[in-house]
Amino acid sequence: MPLALLALAVGAFGIGTTEFVMMGLLPGVADDLHISIPAAGHLVSAYALGVVVGAPLLAALTARRSRRTVLIALMVLFVAGNVLSALAPGNGSLLAARFLSGLPHGAFFGVGAVVATTMVPPERKARSVSLMFLGLTVANIAGVPAATLMGQHFGWRATFLAVSAIGLAAIASLALLVPHDGEHAAAQAGLRGELAALRSLPVWLALGTTVAGFGALFAAYSYVTPMLTDAAGFAEADVTLLLALFGVGATAGNLLGGRLADHSLRGTLYGGLAALAVVLTLFPLLMRAQGSAALAVALLGTAAFVTGSPLQLMVMERAAAAPSLASSANQAAFNLANAGGAWTGGLALAAGLGTTSPALAGAALAVLGLGVASVAYAVDRRRETPPTGLVVTSHVPEDTGALHH
Repeated sequence: MPLALLALAVGAFGIGTTEFVMMGLLPGVADDLHISIPAAGHLVSAYALGVVVGAPLLAALTARRSRRTVLIALMVLFVAGNVLSALAPGNGSLLAARFLSGLPHGAFFGVGAVVATTMVPPERKARSVSLMFLGLTVANIAGVPAATLMGQHFGWRATFLAVSAIGLAAIASLALLVPHDGEHAAAQAGLRGELAALRSLPVWLALGTTVAGFGALFAAYSYVTPMLTDAAGFAEADVTLLLALFGVGATAGNLLGGRLADHSLRGTLYGGLAALAVVLTLFPLLMRAQGSAALAVALLGTAAFVTGSPLQLMVMERAAAAPSLASSANQAAFNLANAGGAWTGGLALAAGLGTTSPALAGAALAVLGLGVASVAYAVDRRRETPPTGLVVTSHVPEDTGALHH
């Protein structure tokens, strides 16, 4: 695999760290800025809002630019947002800095996925995307715990300065390892072509699959701490280690999904969503004992992230003429899944259905994702079927290889 994928993974590692570390820093931030924990929680929402806004906007505005230049510029914006977070004098300025930090997130992964697939043979596209996403999953194993520990010992501002340093390392790696693509801009469809990609029904169905599929994950994961403490009986101090198990499972699932999707994209997607539905359905049973609960957390990460690179590649293929905007929009869809999944799981809890009920709500979303993916496949079949009324004069079977994803 090209070394340039390492540069993309370094950027993904920094982004993944800054996205999730705020959860562990909330008490320290709230105490330092003299605000409540719920008010500090808005800092998580500000970042997510930045992702949703920035993903399609920045991808569209940079459609004619060299992708290498765009990736470096996005990481510069990322570093600026984290430096401003470290220097923020109050809650309002920190909210603005977190929003700024989130802006490049979706566009980086979207454009990065396109770059990753252009550097490898067609049969390795999904694997190349999974290797870029590897930085995101490893961030949950190493980056977030280390950054949280740093914040607890040296203050939350030191954490954001450390993340900024990771961003600088990513900029250097991108400049050294990602090849120049000066001829790319002239060959692209430009902003109009990128926007045209979002008028395609298959693209929207692919995005809908992402929202439902990853919404299933976040319906359960958003409430995994009370499941582990109240249902499985773990101490709160054990939760950090168990969440690292989730990261290990997510890393394994990401690598497995990339490898399998290069052989069968749809088969991997369907299999991953079905496995996710099964794991979430079994969650109430698995949470009855600590050993099986730990296994459930790891399996949740594996089943969910098996679908990551297939979902990203499916969106890109549905917008093959102008993939950057659609690919970035898929990152916005992941964040919508985060918010929507957490809301759905919360509804189950509010209805008094029990501590583990968010997992069952997630299972329903996974089944919904399977349904949307099936509709997407049916639409693809219809569009690829020759118009009726044509006279077939040959008994030679037509090549249906394009349908075997």
